[in-house]
Amino acid sequence: MRKWRRGRAFCTDESGAVGRRTAAGLGAVLALAAAVIAPFEGRELRAYRDIVGVWTICDGDTQRVRPGQEATPAECDSRLAARVAAFEREIRPCLPAGLPAETRAAFISAAYNIGSPAFCSSSMARRARAGDLRGACEALRLWTKAGGQVVRGLVRRREAERALCLSGL
Repeated sequence: MRKWRRGRAFCTDESGAVGRRTAAGLGAVLALAAAVIAPFEGRELRAYRDIVGVWTICDGDTQRVRPGQEATPAECDSRLAARVAAFEREIRPCLPAGLPAETRAAFISAAYNIGSPAFCSSSMARRARAGDLRGACEALRLWTKAGGQVVRGLVRRREAERALCLSGL
């Protein structure tokens, strides 16, 4: 049996699997997450080392990147879509079912940046599982460092993610 939350695009069945109220439900969440991720990551068609020295290409993608690698804009679009979907799948078990689309998209963006293992063990995920969604959104502000230093770009990103997260509540 599926349980619908009034005004929400998602439902869950007894297994905890997320269902969609509309055909575009999950796709809309992924598109929203990608729209938050892309401007903060920036698009680079040639592989480069990021702020902490990790080889990166396209929109902050670190998977299977090697020095000298190049990508087309279409390849970057494909990589971003695939990685956003992968992060959604990876963090889904760490969050309660039935989250608002905006909140889920904000958490996908954070996981894309900090990694799924870090996200799943974070206070964001713990607070969300405890039912404190506002507190989970506020906890995004705790993730503003790279290499031990506060980074202005991460501060701006977390504020944007926080605003999106709270807009769904």
